Amino acid sequence: MTYEFNYITIILGGAIAFFGCFSESVNGADYDPLAVQAEVKVAEQLLTVRDEERSREIPIKLYLPVPQEPAPVILFSHGLGGSREMSPFIGKHWAARGYLCVFLQHPGSDVDVWQDVGPLQRMAALRKAANAENFMLRVKDVPAVLDQLEKWNKEAGHALKGRVDLEHVGMSGHSFGAVTTQAVSGQSAARGLISFTDKRIKAALPMSCSTPKGTSAEEAFSTVKIPWMVMTGTKDTSPIGEQTVESRLAVYPALPAGQKYELVLNEAEHSVFTERALPGERNKRNPNHHKAILALSTAFWDAYLKDDSAAKDWLDGEGAKKVLEKEDKWQRK
Repeated sequence: MTYEFNYITIILGGAIAFFGCFSESVNGADYDPLAVQAEVKVAEQLLTVRDEERSREIPIKLYLPVPQEPAPVILFSHGLGGSREMSPFIGKHWAARGYLCVFLQHPGSDVDVWQDVGPLQRMAALRKAANAENFMLRVKDVPAVLDQLEKWNKEAGHALKGRVDLEHVGMSGHSFGAVTTQAVSGQSAARGLISFTDKRIKAALPMSCSTPKGTSAEEAFSTVKIPWMVMTGTKDTSPIGEQTVESRLAVYPALPAGQKYELVLNEAEHSVFTERALPGERNKRNPNHHKAILALSTAFWDAYLKDDSAAKDWLDGEGAKKVLEKEDKWQRK
């Protein structure tokens, strides 16, 4: 069990599953985004970011590669009613591949929304929390966390001193976290009059992406200037926010060409990016879906946060298709 204190607590995880060893080639043929060293361990840290300007505390969980050296940063934003403990299979693998992973928890739209509410009132509580106020809190949480990471990176005696590479930052998230990711990484709002883009973010990967209400996909996404990979499933709907498969699939066609990717997992429901199915989901979970999510996301980060040419070749060639099943959809432009 992990307890949170006012100081940093570090928990060394067990060895990550062995898939192979690192290798690269000119054409990406030997590149393997699932490969990690057999003895790799991942450190976990629970911290709280204090945003003095908003009098707001943002809990975060870090997954770190054990070597004490600067690492590219990936921020992850949870879905409605979630927490920093969501999707650990993703954070652990990315960290094992050399990334400092920062999983944010957004008060107001996190687990506290429903935990102490009766079962019959939970859906209503979640719907109430899916509002514009919490959206604004979320998009402001992202720069607040990046600002704090910058301070800790320079702070003598801090466990993150010299470990944060803020020149290479990626942003990801699921559901409401995908909405957050989209907003801070290039999506425009109010017909292009508003932007929450943080220019420190160099690549983005929204999971269960969606088209904002009140605008077209073209208006929202034509301004995206950085690499994006969007992920969804053929049964990825949500009763909150009224998002449909069609609204999710509208995102990729609206993105400008160049370093853009889309993965659509066959028969995958909304919870595919998490460990457990959501209430009401009945499909048997496909174990290959998590493998595909880890492989494609890791190759994307390697390509655009580490400038790994083998990873780019793997994504743009036949490599990506080898981790997918026949009915999955994969495309790039």
